[in-house]
Amino acid sequence: MTNFYKDKVIIVTGASSGIGLASVTNFAALGAKVILAARSIDKLENIVAELKQKFSTHGSTAQRFLCIKTDVAKEEDCKNLIEKTVERFGKIDVLVNNAGISMRAVFKDLDLKVMHSLMDTNFWGTVYCTKYALPYLLESKGSVVGVISTAGYVGLPARTAYSASKFAVRGFLETLRIEHLYDGLHVMIFAPGFTASNIRNVALTADGSPQGETPRNEEKMMSAERVARILARGIARRRTQMVLTPLGKATLFASRNIPRVTDKVEYRMMANEPNSPLKK
Repeated sequence: MTNFYKDKVIIVTGASSGIGLASVTNFAALGAKVILAARSIDKLENIVAELKQKFSTHGSTAQRFLCIKTDVAKEEDCKNLIEKTVERFGKIDVLVNNAGISMRAVFKDLDLKVMHSLMDTNFWGTVYCTKYALPYLLESKGSVVGVISTAGYVGLPARTAYSASKFAVRGFLETLRIEHLYDGLHVMIFAPGFTASNIRNVALTADGSPQGETPRNEEKMMSAERVARILARGIARRRTQMVLTPLGKATLFASRNIPRVTDKVEYRMMANEPNSPLKK
């Protein structure tokens, strides 16, 4: 894959942690020019300093990385991200829409500002970045990727806003793929399933405050680094859809064939989480 990624210009949103950070590191190892986008510019600059040191033997690294402070929920930030990328590198080959937030609360208790927050970041962030990057991706016959979740295929209880936002991203990208079926644009929907990251630590509760700790055993999940490697292979092979983990694949299969049973299994699984808002 080094031959494929050598000097490719790749934007990764949500680049400061989790799958985003792992992807940035992996793309850099493959020789790509990487643009890191996230809300914390300090974190991004520290990451780039480490990457430059790590890959100092891979030739000149000074011009291979670019940090851009970006809140994807803000259209102007997304527009600026694309403009600054093209200003530096002159093109865009891959856009990885990875930035996202989660939540855990039943809808009847949910403050609607939480629903707005998740739609603004997860859905609108993908729309804004894709809209402004699209002319350059069409020119390069490049790839636009949406990192969703199993929750973008089946509704997860106590994750109403999260599922809604990921369903919306999937619908948007599926339509985009069909619209550009004959002009070389590659669109990939990527659903990693449960991945070890900090997304559950900062997931929003019913009132919009972060829950502070994960309700799941992160050690038993797929690592962000492995997800990043699979993501890179999927882009290189121009896959249209990828669902990872046996649990994710089994959930999709079951939801199509035994939906009522799947509903009960999902409910029980989520109700058994520590401090679950669902009744056991």
